[in-house]
Amino acid sequence: MEGVHVESDASAFRDCFSLAWKNPYVLRLAFSAGIGGLLFGYDTGVISGALLYIRDDFKSVDRKTVLQESIVSMAVAGAIIGAAIGGWLNDRFGRRTAILIADFLFFIGAVVMASAPNPALLIVGRVFVGLGVGMASMTAPLYISEASPAKIRGALVSTNGFLITGGQFLSYLINLAFTKAPGTWRWMLGVAGIPALLQFILMLLLPESPRWLFRKGREEEAKTILRRIYSADEVEAEIQALKESVETEIREIGSSNKISIIELLRTKTARRGLIAGVGLQVFQQFVGINTVMYYSPTIVQLAGIASNQTALLLSLVTAGLNTLGSIVSIYFIDRTGRKKLLIVSLCGVIISLGLLSAVFHETTSHSPLVSPIETSHFTNYTCPDYSSARNSAAWDCMKCLKSSSPDCGFCASKADKLLPGACLISNDTTKDTCHAEHRLWYTRGCPSKYGWLALTGLALYIIFFSPGMGTVPWIVNSEIYPLRYRGVCGGIAATANWISNLIVAQSFLSLTQAIGTSWTFLIFGLISVLALIFVLIYVPETKGLPIEEVEKMLELRALHFKFWEKRPKTLEKSQAL
Repeated sequence: MEGVHVESDASAFRDCFSLAWKNPYVLRLAFSAGIGGLLFGYDTGVISGALLYIRDDFKSVDRKTVLQESIVSMAVAGAIIGAAIGGWLNDRFGRRTAILIADFLFFIGAVVMASAPNPALLIVGRVFVGLGVGMASMTAPLYISEASPAKIRGALVSTNGFLITGGQFLSYLINLAFTKAPGTWRWMLGVAGIPALLQFILMLLLPESPRWLFRKGREEEAKTILRRIYSADEVEAEIQALKESVETEIREIGSSNKISIIELLRTKTARRGLIAGVGLQVFQQFVGINTVMYYSPTIVQLAGIASNQTALLLSLVTAGLNTLGSIVSIYFIDRTGRKKLLIVSLCGVIISLGLLSAVFHETTSHSPLVSPIETSHFTNYTCPDYSSARNSAAWDCMKCLKSSSPDCGFCASKADKLLPGACLISNDTTKDTCHAEHRLWYTRGCPSKYGWLALTGLALYIIFFSPGMGTVPWIVNSEIYPLRYRGVCGGIAATANWISNLIVAQSFLSLTQAIGTSWTFLIFGLISVLALIFVLIYVPETKGLPIEEVEKMLELRALHFKFWEKRPKTLEKSQAL
């Protein structure tokens, strides 16, 4: 109930399903809007598998790391614009309209990608998809939050996170399903249009956000919707609290339409909300999650798995763990609170990234040697750089794979993949010749006995990331801003998320080439430490607070730099009232 502090205890998860049983309309709103999360997750996951086959179809993509990064990151660039425009669309035309526009753009992008005859048009399709994903990423949790009873708001907004990870898991299943189909990656990318079309139809049948309607003076429409969401003994108090909140804002600001950045930054509650919200969104990306999701099969291959299909299958496991983690988040988000989940999540992420860094260091520093005898077995395919090298005896698999004039690959020993193998020119003929002798062919990573440890590190990373840093930033951003600024602030935070996403996606492969995979994961680990400090100091706990009460809490809250000291009880009470 708005205007009253609602305690979220161990029964919050049970209450969510109890309410869904008694009032399925609320769950229908949440899942219909949450399909936007499914689109977000599907696009994140599908490109990681499709990229393996796009490289096979377009040789220019296979040769140029920058082109691979562009195919991935142009969707992110589109999402930056989509999220920025989405904030304005949300405040001007409503949450529902923004979701409908996002679905239309996503559908167009899926069609363009599936029919792309060259990398350039494929990138154009990726931009359209990005525009849709960017709008949906900030609008879906906002819509769910504003149409949810406070007691179970966290759990319902977590359904958006669940559908994001569910979309990623679905994308890996579809990637596997189409590995043998003609057109492989075209089917993988084209199928994305189906959920976009489904959500478009469902949203046409659903109402606008009741809080947005109140903000625009359409009170009777808002009251009708609220009466379908809340029980009879709660709805009148909710209507009154929301009405008072809107009237207070309009009276204090003097205008219900124009919002300037200066005005926003001068407003204490909005400024403090932005620090926490934008910070969480930036750190969510800079701890490296989308390098794992965009490049998961590639990372698996870097760990020494040669087969495309095996890499996809193992990536499916990480996607499944990601989905499982989001379910865990739904259970704990209103039980333990947002901040505790973030802290536990980041501690686990730091440990996992440390393990990954150590494993990849061992993998690269102890790769199999190149054998002149094994190499001479393939007379016409020897790598030119190896043939002309003065210290060829010191060459190992990693040195072979770094050759670039032309690119070279490593054909493992027939007896044991960890024994010295052959360094050969990388092309389809050489690959087929190597496979014909029942040998493994490596072009992105080397054989290693530590490969299973890398997979363990990836699994641990996902297990810790998903319940906390995976879902909580979106939940906090859906509830921490004053009503007047919610669309704009949500758009700013989502844009910050996508800009960070773009930086990471566009630089990951280049970083692994320049400084190595081990150092790249170590950098992510150090950033995770900074993220943990940020959460401890700047992120408030919003568990169980109605949205209007969150604003009051931010108004009273002082920055708590000495996070190890317990707060005075008077301050805690003032924040809860």
